[in-house]
Amino acid sequence: MVAGICAGAVAAAVLAVGGGDGAGGFEMRTDARFAPPGAFVPSAALTYDMELVPAASWIEVEQRTTAGGATSVRLRVKGLKPGHAYGVHVHRKPCGADPLAAGGHYQHVVSTEAHHVNAENEVWLDFTADERGAGETSARHSWGFRQGEASSVVLHEEPGSKGGRVGCFTVPFGWVP
Repeated sequence: MVAGICAGAVAAAVLAVGGGDGAGGFEMRTDARFAPPGAFVPSAALTYDMELVPAASWIEVEQRTTAGGATSVRLRVKGLKPGHAYGVHVHRKPCGADPLAAGGHYQHVVSTEAHHVNAENEVWLDFTADERGAGETSARHSWGFRQGEASSVVLHEEPGSKGGRVGCFTVPFGWVP
């Protein structure tokens, strides 16, 4: 019975995090511990490089979108490789066992042209982990996500628009119609 009460409380807490801001906006916060693909206990956060993103390191993503569409995304991490500079971007698809499963970067103006690959047209959350492996960063844009087109945050081995995928977190990003 106690387990059922605890499970119900956890479910209520999780559901209470995402939702409207009372004025037609959207707010969401979610977190997870990284685990390798195929781990006995599955996670929404996957590590593809245990040196840069150790198993059990932590990630949190928060999104706030106003009724007018302005969106901010905040990232916090703990337990990563101290002193390492990471590139982080919002990607179009959920994470999978294959690092490429998350697809490409979410873009406000969808394009294959190089001049659209930038922090103004995409959500870039690059940071350098401190001496404890922690980091925090945020991005703000005047635009919001389109329904179903932003699904994950991918950690890359280096800042900027390139670098191998070392971790991925499936995130329930929202949108404002």
